[in-house]
Amino acid sequence: MYIKAYDIILIRRGFKPENGKSRRGTSSAPFCVKEERQTSREILILIKNKFTEYLLPMSQKRYLLFDSPTRQMSDILHKELRDTRNQMHRIAGLSETERSTILHAVADATMLTMDQLLLANEQDLQRMDKADPKYDRLQLTPQRIAAICQDIRKVAALPSPLGKVLSTYERPDGLSIQRISVPLGVVGVIFESRPNVTFDVAALCIQSGNACILKGSREAHFSNIAIVDLIKGVLEEYGLENAVWLAPSDREFLQPILDARGLIDVIIPRGSQALIEHVRLHSKVPIIETGAGIVHTYVDKSADIEKAARIIVNAKARRVSVCNALDCLIIHQDLLGQLYRIVEKLDTEFGTEIFADTESYMALKGKYQDQLLQESSAADYGREFLSYKMSIKTVANIEEAIEHISTFSSGHSEAIVTADSASADMFISRVDAACLYVNASTAFSDGGEFGLGAEIGISTQKLHARGPMALEALTTYKWIGRGDGQVRDER
Repeated sequence: MYIKAYDIILIRRGFKPENGKSRRGTSSAPFCVKEERQTSREILILIKNKFTEYLLPMSQKRYLLFDSPTRQMSDILHKELRDTRNQMHRIAGLSETERSTILHAVADATMLTMDQLLLANEQDLQRMDKADPKYDRLQLTPQRIAAICQDIRKVAALPSPLGKVLSTYERPDGLSIQRISVPLGVVGVIFESRPNVTFDVAALCIQSGNACILKGSREAHFSNIAIVDLIKGVLEEYGLENAVWLAPSDREFLQPILDARGLIDVIIPRGSQALIEHVRLHSKVPIIETGAGIVHTYVDKSADIEKAARIIVNAKARRVSVCNALDCLIIHQDLLGQLYRIVEKLDTEFGTEIFADTESYMALKGKYQDQLLQESSAADYGREFLSYKMSIKTVANIEEAIEHISTFSSGHSEAIVTADSASADMFISRVDAACLYVNASTAFSDGGEFGLGAEIGISTQKLHARGPMALEALTTYKWIGRGDGQVRDER
């Protein structure tokens, strides 16, 4: 079985592996060429890293000798970026029917190659501790792949966001000026251990007429290769195989992408706060931040306790490793006597570790499992846990709850559980976040749940896009003037 690897493998001159069978190896990626095997049909390269080894047909890849890795890595990467940019206008020029047909073909191919995708994903999973919160994010299952295909078909069924007349102005001299929606161009997405993101980004970019550059993490290395290879196979039938390009997962390839102003139009980092901050600080390309989710839910004194319990358990425990998962429960002091009822399932069914302030700690002591209950410190607030951990903050009123959220929120998703409409209205008007909920779980912060088919990420900034980013967020606009010889006067 051949497992395809990077589109580029860089070979350092003079490298001699331990077995002495070859003078080739790689410097940037953690691979070396262990040996070459001649078959009746082609040369096979046995690639090895510290995790695994596999055969690679040499005819399918390019092997590049280099003496100066940094310079030549940048040169080669820029060539790939230029090839992708050259496809920008072609993919934008596809008809709505052609884009939809491509996406249905990608969904069909995904279902047909599910076994290969799961095998590639298993190679990634074998390198990760099951206790790592990222494991769930990384894992593909038949059910998840089927759901991904459904989302791709939903995107294919959405109306095109392109060519919409956003505004029209008729000048007195008859010149008509319109504002028309168009693709962004080349969209770069940098993400961590989420192979489903590879599908989502490619589908949304194809449907919105954008070319895309994908930079995944090492954790999802094999999964991403298999997914992009599948997508390229479909695009190749339209001469668009370069419209989607997967950069090598190694960190050395990140900065040249961040420097590629003029080749990439926008970069969207999707992942941890550390990744987003790194991209924000080092990118020369404009970025859209899809911020980390530091998520709160305030249970007001008028809240229905059973409703609050369902919402809190769902928001925290449905999938702890996603950005819309609950991190901090804010409880009104009048409800401390009911607090254990609200978090009981987190204790008995999910084993969630609680970091509680003094008031809530005393309310839970003797009820919640001792080994799972700790008094909180300042570091436990404003923290994205991404695991079965949660902090609790006690407040005297809604004003204190809003102040706490304003201090620690990342601007992603916030919720209130209340039976008082005035409290709900105050929460909505004063809390500054992309997604706000009244009597509902923050787990709904997702492009698919918002009827968008899929999402690039949840934008926590206010310029260009905010909240779940889907087709419309991947467009900009042009001003077009149509006239009949009009000229501007000398004034």
